[in-house]
Amino acid sequence: MELITLVIKIIVPAGILNVWLLRRSKATPYRGGQATNLKEEFRTYGLTDLVYYLVGALKIGAALAILAGFALPVLTKVGAGILVVLMAGAILMHLKVKDSAKKFLPATIMLLLSIWLVFA
Repeated sequence: MELITLVIKIIVPAGILNVWLLRRSKATPYRGGQATNLKEEFRTYGLTDLVYYLVGALKIGAALAILAGFALPVLTKVGAGILVVLMAGAILMHLKVKDSAKKFLPATIMLLLSIWLVFA
């Protein structure tokens, strides 16, 4: 179990930081609606640029908190808890625009992995 948790503590922040720092301006098959980048995806959901920046800051901060959790373990649970809420919101946004399940599969996986970290 400890090895699984260790791997998840690396996968979750790596995935979040990849999406928000490296791939935010790139098209992926998982973007909501017909969006070709992350900011456009938020607009597809009817969300403002302010929400985009707020969610981005929260996700990046949560990912960094999980990484900092290697030194101060309580931060893992804090970061993962924030991601649980945000990933549930992401799934709801995909449902709002009637995306196929494929489009919200990454958010679902991140939700489940974050729940694991909260209770590990």
